Amino acid sequence: MALNFLSSTAMNINGKEIGAPEHQTFCSFNGFMTQVFVIQTDYWVLTIAMCTYVILAGYKSLSSWVQDQRIFLSCLPWVLSLLWAGIGLKLAGYGDIGAWCWFTSDEVRLLANFVPRWVIIITILSMYARLYFILRKSHKSFISLGNSNSTSEPSRERTITRSNHDVWRYHESDAAGRRRLQRIARLMIMYPVVYMLVWTLPTAIRIYQTIKHTPAPFALQTIDKACIVSQGLVDAIIYGVNESSLSRWRELIFPSSDKDVTETVSARNIDTRVSTRVHSNAAVASSASSSKVIITTSIEQETSSIDKDDGVELTEMRPVFRHNSGLR
Repeated sequence: MALNFLSSTAMNINGKEIGAPEHQTFCSFNGFMTQVFVIQTDYWVLTIAMCTYVILAGYKSLSSWVQDQRIFLSCLPWVLSLLWAGIGLKLAGYGDIGAWCWFTSDEVRLLANFVPRWVIIITILSMYARLYFILRKSHKSFISLGNSNSTSEPSRERTITRSNHDVWRYHESDAAGRRRLQRIARLMIMYPVVYMLVWTLPTAIRIYQTIKHTPAPFALQTIDKACIVSQGLVDAIIYGVNESSLSRWRELIFPSSDKDVTETVSARNIDTRVSTRVHSNAAVASSASSSKVIITTSIEQETSSIDKDDGVELTEMRPVFRHNSGLR
């Protein structure tokens, strides 16, 4: 799309009007490519929304099909946009609208582009709203299940062996789940809302010019063109800026800090594995000398078990000498 707009702009700057009869072939091609890329964005946004809804809403068969048919889904927006752009070229044709070539009639642009676009936006809003409530309901069910498990009375002695560390881990995972759900909800609302904001002014201008049959003020037309050409940047920010991409950028910009964080996390994991192994071996050693296993959760007793080397209790070695007066 950028190259298509730059080509028409370059011709206008060089004094070659793209609407001149001798440039009709170029104008038709320029309008055809403009129509392809503009409506293709709508189909891409709709495809992404449908795939997201199918995968997260729990449709197992459709979800498997979506993940297996990535090439087909990637080609679908191209096929639809090329088809509709070809139909537009055949039925209406493309002409000079100022900065580039497109449909010269506001009525045609309104019916061919803006009405289907707002149908897509409303469809996306409906799917994301339903998906939000599905995820929220699932998260509440998970919380209620975890609370029922944490407040239930222990039926056997080994249920008492669950320490406060498990409760802390549950609350930590619950808080992380809440934050993740809120982030997903914000993103689901952000996609259609930002897309809707980008196309609000161009739609209003199309309606105004269709009803009044007069062009809008030059300032509004400039903003209109800016909204149309900026949708690629907006889509790249919305769909491209996420935790994974930000993490990659941090690795490229601050490689040393990310390395330190990785080493710290690895060291913590090693300490956790060593502590768990020492604690479990200490419990096995104590069960050999006692008929009843007593598991304590106090910090003092847990740290004292770490002083043992892999659970082997070091006792004082007394020298044993057998006095034998018969040996010389």
